[in-house]
Amino acid sequence: MGISVIVFDDNAKRREGLEMLLEATDGMHCTGTYNDCRDALRIVKEQKPDVILMDIDMPHVNGIEGVKAIRKEFKEVKILMQTVFEDDEKVFNAICAGANGYILKQTNPTNLVDSISEVFSGGGPMTPVIAAKVLQLFSKGFSPKVKETFDLTKRELEILQFLVKGFSYKMIANECHISYPTVNTHVNNIYKKLQVQSAAGAVSKAIKKGLVS
Repeated sequence: MGISVIVFDDNAKRREGLEMLLEATDGMHCTGTYNDCRDALRIVKEQKPDVILMDIDMPHVNGIEGVKAIRKEFKEVKILMQTVFEDDEKVFNAICAGANGYILKQTNPTNLVDSISEVFSGGGPMTPVIAAKVLQLFSKGFSPKVKETFDLTKRELEILQFLVKGFSYKMIANECHISYPTVNTHVNNIYKKLQVQSAAGAVSKAIKKGLVS
């Protein structure tokens, strides 16, 4: 059956385009598209998706509130948030809501498909400009006097730096001259040591605790 994806987006034309893209992609299929999150819990419970593609700006119940509600009931489902870079407050709230990845709505189809695959595999894709915004938001007001290490190895710290820059697992693998599965193992170890569940969580904690410059 491949990776099952639910789409929440208030734009009907965009929902149609995303459904067509997913159905045309080997190893993926769209189980449904919805214009807001009013029935998100029922939908997720019934359809049991692997990945949720979530827009932020929707009427009635928006994506941020949707993620918060879904996270209370479904801890394991992967949520990929689509956001608009220019809105600082919404980027910050999306990060705090607990999604697994954050990409721009303008992301091209190839990168969108790659991001869905990455988040399904346990990754935390973030468009570089979103990563830069995360860095800016979380660095404001944080000046740790004591740098904590959390027992991260030199390689884990190196990979954490790349996560802060918004690098994908493939990009990190190329930069570090290691395999994709090895990157995944390192990132999982980073998550465990930092006690976080996503790349955004790792980035924010790394900045708060002075692990990255």
